[in-house]
Amino acid sequence: MNLQAQVFFNRLPKDYQALLNDLLGEPAFIDLLTSLASQEAQARELETPIFPTHSDVFKALFLTPVRNIRVILIGQDPYHTPGLAHGLAFSIPHEIPMQSKLFPSSLRNINKALIFDGFRALSHGNLSHWANQGVLLLNTCLTVPMGIPHAHRNWGWAQLTDILLNRIAMRLPHLVWLLWGSAAQQKESIANNCQGHLILKASHPSGLGVYQTKTPFLSKGGLIGCGHFKKTNTWLIQQNLDPIRW
Repeated sequence: MNLQAQVFFNRLPKDYQALLNDLLGEPAFIDLLTSLASQEAQARELETPIFPTHSDVFKALFLTPVRNIRVILIGQDPYHTPGLAHGLAFSIPHEIPMQSKLFPSSLRNINKALIFDGFRALSHGNLSHWANQGVLLLNTCLTVPMGIPHAHRNWGWAQLTDILLNRIAMRLPHLVWLLWGSAAQQKESIANNCQGHLILKASHPSGLGVYQTKTPFLSKGGLIGCGHFKKTNTWLIQQNLDPIRW
């Protein structure tokens, strides 16, 4: 393996490296790592900032070790507004006030759905406490330039995260997959490859998509939620697993 690919691979937590070790002899996988490393390095040399910071790109993996994963919540790419992205899907730093215009509509609607399910409302937008309990908050694209959503979508991040998700699905017998929006629902085939997993689908919780599709995240008028948080905990308990303290 070339040095660039090795340095990139070493940024992953050891337990996630172990999921991928058998691929290190495959040229296509090495090419993917090399390409991602090169594109990220070149982008960070430009004037336009890249989010999240270099040290936070793999935060979701560090906060949720493989052995702890009970729920997989898939996002798209990081927030492209300065100060929001910190390496966890849907999550933002603790210090962003809920009344701020910066507070994402997705999080506001997630908060409504939590309340509808009988859970305590969020007091801030940092979802690290979910990650620490085994909720893998994984974006399928792990970087974005400021103000340009989806600009890094063709880099190969989706290939890498698909490989990780496939390995996780094969390794762990009882997982809940929260697939919100059409992009996340493209990963349904990965979840379906293994028996014993629960798949919950709804529209994306953003302001634009929250009421769309036959399975809306919130009902029109915002009076009923999708019920995913309650359904997740009910199912986890049925599998003799601890529920999430949402």
